Amino acid sequence: MATVTFQGTPVSTSGTLPSIGSTAPDFTLVDKDLNDVSLSDFGGKKKLLNIVPSLDTPTCALSTKKFNDHAKENPDVAICTISADLPFAQGRFCGAEGIENVATLSLMRSRSFARDYGMLIEDTALAGITARGIVVMDENNKVTYTELVAEIADEPDYIKAIDALKK
Repeated sequence: MATVTFQGTPVSTSGTLPSIGSTAPDFTLVDKDLNDVSLSDFGGKKKLLNIVPSLDTPTCALSTKKFNDHAKENPDVAICTISADLPFAQGRFCGAEGIENVATLSLMRSRSFARDYGMLIEDTALAGITARGIVVMDENNKVTYTELVAEIADEPDYIKAIDALKK
């Protein structure tokens, strides 16, 4: 279990992010077309998972836009924003914001991903959604970088995450 804060209030998560050098756990999430998507669907590419509580918040929206800009210039990399939002809401957000290069994936059918990656919030009014974090993997799903953002309302370290993709 890890502890982060939300506006200064302690929040507990279900565990810890996968360790550097480990193989990332497989997952099944839901895409904008209501299809199940797994880690293998991004095979052969480096991957960045931008794990956020909800795209309906300014920080989550901003991080998705920033990573979309990076993905636009780097089509050989798979960047996914993962949230508890329904695919319909994710689709509206992407349409309104011109997000075309990041895959948005939903926890709609299961919280297994959030538990397996140690990101499920287990207490406070936010229980059931994710904390904010980044997981970067190589082409073989080996974890090369992680960040659990200490204050949920803060942005991740974009420079370190993108640098990890370049290695």
